[in-house]
Amino acid sequence: MKLQCDVEVVNRMLPSFGLKNKGRSSRAVLSIGKHVDRSSLYLLICTNKDRSGSKYKLKENIEKFFTWFVEEGKATVRLKEPAIDICLSKADISSLKNFLSAARLAHRGSDTDSVPLSALGPVRARDVEKPKKKLSVLSKKDYPLTSSFPHSLEQLQVSYCRLSRVDTRMLSLRALRRLDLSNNHIKKLPSTVGDLSCLAELILHNNHLESFGDALCSSTLQTSLQHLDLSQNRLKVLPARFCQLRQLVNLKLDDNKLVRLPFHVGRLSKLRFLSAAHNQLAVLPASFRKLCLENLDLFGNPFTQANALDHTIHLTFPLTLQELASRAVVDLRIPHGPHVVPFHLCHELDSSKACDCGRSCVNSYIRTAVGMNLHLVSHTVVLVDNMGGTEAPVQKHFCSLMCYCEFMDGCVQRDLR
Repeated sequence: MKLQCDVEVVNRMLPSFGLKNKGRSSRAVLSIGKHVDRSSLYLLICTNKDRSGSKYKLKENIEKFFTWFVEEGKATVRLKEPAIDICLSKADISSLKNFLSAARLAHRGSDTDSVPLSALGPVRARDVEKPKKKLSVLSKKDYPLTSSFPHSLEQLQVSYCRLSRVDTRMLSLRALRRLDLSNNHIKKLPSTVGDLSCLAELILHNNHLESFGDALCSSTLQTSLQHLDLSQNRLKVLPARFCQLRQLVNLKLDDNKLVRLPFHVGRLSKLRFLSAAHNQLAVLPASFRKLCLENLDLFGNPFTQANALDHTIHLTFPLTLQELASRAVVDLRIPHGPHVVPFHLCHELDSSKACDCGRSCVNSYIRTAVGMNLHLVSHTVVLVDNMGGTEAPVQKHFCSLMCYCEFMDGCVQRDLR
């Protein structure tokens, strides 16, 4: 029975001599096995400084187990002789529980045959090294083919390795906070990337991505992802549910083939940095005006000239039953999903538009575009074109002919002033 964790051995007698413990833990390997005499079970603690280890007798020598925080990977074993407390932390929870069970059996001295024993001997240096938190692989020859990635990794960069897909071994790194797969040949992201519940930064710059999966937008990334770099890929659209990633602070979409931004991009209330330069954006979605940014870069997009008189009518008279029901679902915020309504209807509901009157419209509407100074949504704006402009067209949708006429009347009155 072996356990890898951080260990601090506290001498309970030191305070009586006016001395203090150092209060430092170190990475260690703990083993339970038989001594050379093959009679008693011992606990061997090996650290980087002492790889041969220190032995402690277990039979009838454990005064108490402290397991209040075992679900956090922490526990303390108090020995009678010597008078020490062995404080364990940063242990795998399942392994720690098994280790404590074996230690209890060894203490009782009964049924020792059921205790999984280990050889009591020196350990390898790599077994007692501190858990690796950060790893960078910057060439194909350095890519680990036979060895696994350390499970303790919090930051992983794998670039210039010509990866065509995401290695499944990376998806088991549950502590990962930053994943950089830039400068590869990745075409598709597996939905299991969304299982990395601690992931705050995902960098996919300069790959061959053609889509960003809808499943990723409904995963745990909703509550963790803050920085997303999808620049220099082959994206044409982003899913309607992309705006469920509401923790996003920094979003990079430069040098793709995007023809539009998600309808509800304005729901990204925490977004502060947005760059979507050198795409194929002709107009911005209506909710764009709800953003509150610090820096915005939309340079190099073929924006159209905004003209409120240039409109597109998708109205039916009277409104269809499906349109009326869809509007009610959106306006009343009735929960919906593929388990309730057909999948194509879910997509239409997720892509609903908001009229100036506050009501929603789904497939029946009038659409036009008006110019907006981008300084209204961002403190710093990179020029939209080479002419020094900071204005871009923003879509407006109207749920009825009456709403559109009221809007046009307002425009005429402003022009007369």
